[in-house]
Amino acid sequence: MFISEIFHSLQGEGELTGMPSVFVRTSGCNLRCNWCDTPYASWKPEGVELSVSEIVRQVESFPARHVVLTGGEPMVAKDMHELAGALREKGKHITIETAATIAPNGIACDLASLSPKLKNSAPDHRASDAWREKHEQLRWQPAVVREWLEQYPFQLKFVVARPADIEEMQLLLHDLHRPIPPEKILLMPEGTTSSVLRARDEWLVDICKQRGYRYCQRLHIALFGNTRGT
Repeated sequence: MFISEIFHSLQGEGELTGMPSVFVRTSGCNLRCNWCDTPYASWKPEGVELSVSEIVRQVESFPARHVVLTGGEPMVAKDMHELAGALREKGKHITIETAATIAPNGIACDLASLSPKLKNSAPDHRASDAWREKHEQLRWQPAVVREWLEQYPFQLKFVVARPADIEEMQLLLHDLHRPIPPEKILLMPEGTTSSVLRARDEWLVDICKQRGYRYCQRLHIALFGNTRGT
């Protein structure tokens, strides 16, 4: 498998915020989000080839039961199902961070952290015309999202930059044709610095209070800044 990095830290986002976890970041992605904060695993994938057994060995070298499979897009990684199964055999709790553009196909997973992309993710001039078109076609796959929702414990995490993003998100959720408890919808301000995040907090906190959504902080930014291996 092509792996960007494996590290031990605290989960910075979602329902398990603060949980000591081992992160396995695969390299490679089928989208090109404009605001991607891990371009080394997405826009210009870099890393090393590791076997499933070597990845598991590295994961087990850390004192954590929780493992986060992330990327890039981990579901495009070769042997991802084998890796998840091997981690399950070791008794690990598995979170999969995915844009939910690829069906799960029975993968071992304890928490599906689904992050469908809104229009604010559209790639800028750095991406080719072909990538911009592919991104727009792939970023929202309601049938795939439904498969994840029906088969796994889940959280739906949306990156928002402006109030209009909330209205777009609600239209997408309507496409799922199933009720989603508001507390399972996590709104995360877009940004990679504490100052930008705080500026967006001002209106996002009010929206969460009014509509019952969960505010999703980025603990790792507050603790470590936008740095690799955190």
